[in-house]
Amino acid sequence: MQEQHAFPFLREILLFLALAGILIPLLQRLRINQVLGFLAVGALLGPFGLGRMAQDFAPLGLFTFPNNDNVAMLAELGVLFLMFMIGLELSAARLWAMRRWVFGTGSAQVVLCTALIGGAAYFLLVPRLDAALVLGLVLSLSSTAVVMQLLAESQRTASPVGQAAFAVLMLQDLAVVPILILIGALGENGDAHTNVALVALLAMAKAAGAIALIYLVGGKVVHPLFRAFAGHRQPDVFMALILLSTFGIAALSHLAGLSMALGALIAGVLLAETEFKHEVELMVEPFKGLLMGLFFMTVGMGMDALQILHAPLWLAGAVCGLVLLKGAVIAPLLRLSGLPWGRALEGGLLLGQGGEFAFIVIGYAIAARLLDGALGARVMLAVGLSLFVTPLLARIGHTLGERWAERARAEETRNVDNELERARGRVIIAGFGRVGQQLAKLLAAQGIPYIAFENDAKMVSRLHAAGAPVYFGNAARPELLRRVHAHDAPAIVLTMDHPASALQAVRGIRREFPHVRVYARSRDEKHARALKQAGANVVVPETLEASLQLSAFVLEGMGLDERVVDDIVDRERDQFVAALDETPRDV
Repeated sequence: MQEQHAFPFLREILLFLALAGILIPLLQRLRINQVLGFLAVGALLGPFGLGRMAQDFAPLGLFTFPNNDNVAMLAELGVLFLMFMIGLELSAARLWAMRRWVFGTGSAQVVLCTALIGGAAYFLLVPRLDAALVLGLVLSLSSTAVVMQLLAESQRTASPVGQAAFAVLMLQDLAVVPILILIGALGENGDAHTNVALVALLAMAKAAGAIALIYLVGGKVVHPLFRAFAGHRQPDVFMALILLSTFGIAALSHLAGLSMALGALIAGVLLAETEFKHEVELMVEPFKGLLMGLFFMTVGMGMDALQILHAPLWLAGAVCGLVLLKGAVIAPLLRLSGLPWGRALEGGLLLGQGGEFAFIVIGYAIAARLLDGALGARVMLAVGLSLFVTPLLARIGHTLGERWAERARAEETRNVDNELERARGRVIIAGFGRVGQQLAKLLAAQGIPYIAFENDAKMVSRLHAAGAPVYFGNAARPELLRRVHAHDAPAIVLTMDHPASALQAVRGIRREFPHVRVYARSRDEKHARALKQAGANVVVPETLEASLQLSAFVLEGMGLDERVVDDIVDRERDQFVAALDETPRDV
């Protein structure tokens, strides 16, 4: 016991390290989400789990956490480092690159979910505007840790859904700053009849001051400090600077009347804006899983799973209502932002849970007497349960998204097939760059129907959406030409840039459709002779036409009559065409 007093919480620290050393590799091997694993172990071994039996069975106390107060310090450390690591992800460059999604879709999601959830809380749970606002704000946030880990495990971080989810989560992480400040301001007023709008306005002003302080401290202290001492390239010095920045700014935040968690987030954001960001990430990476596990295990210890037996319907309704309400808001927003409906529904289910910040914020709200302790504990349990069902929701969403996308692809294929079936009797343009588009413009002006093929998928999508009869494909493929009834086409015009592709196309067309006239654009005289030999009816070299037009302008500038110049140019063109016509064709 004396050693216990000399080193407080030694047993808890050793037990946590032992659990982490066993759990992290075990969860990775079983492919179980680490966040959920630590939550479950915390709930199982915490004071509301097996820990409550330690008084009756003393040996059990060696392997459990019977007293939540003994892990409070560990929980605070976990919160600080979790906020610091999230701050490292919030660089200005990243935010700006995804600004439409972050500040457009993300802001709309937080505002709408806060209004709907806060309104429901006001009428169903707590008839206080300040408490309802806190619940609306905190439950509008989703779990960055769970969602990003699920996306990483399924290798969908870079997918459209993954990028959209990441952008929304970035805005939610940013929203934690004003939320923490707002709770502090509401707690200081401590009156159910407080003018919430005025307090919120003052809180935002305070947040603006805090952000200004971030840049002031960053520019004057932290950045020069790292620049001066990081040059020694000693890992212990670098780690000391990281810890000093995190705890130092957290302490400054606390002295300013703000939360230490906000200070840790500020420290992360501050270092994300320096040239040392990647080195900091490398230094923190070995501790990342451990510190995240520390936070979520302590969160699990605060969850009383027996409440499920006492209020099963309430908790089931709360979890289902939260997921459905957030999904109903997020899915249409993602659709409006450009995702197809299937992927938008997938994103709605993926982000439908509560977030890890709920455990931090609700804890502060209870301490500030904005929320009743029993209600806060029940809400935190509902958030925890929503985290546990997130992997299932993610799988359901992905399945729905895949099926919806498959139906959309099948429908698009049917539409394309129908349009290609109607292509009989049209001029076929292979290659839709500048030359192909100019030809299409002239044909359309004369009322001559055409159909075009191009290998640039982005260009095809843009032009097809604008109503142009342009399709993705390689016109050198005979099966594609047969689908558009090339044997009935009045002409096939090859305008592609790549000489080898044009030559391959001429040979394929002449072999499959010997009677169709083929007009080809060539790079130069040598290429023109090769195309002519392959079977093209008419070949127009870029260099010939450019030189003839330039020569015509020069001759007219020298005073020759326009008709004389036209005769000269035509004679030169005819001589070249005659020379090409003498080129023997491939047999």
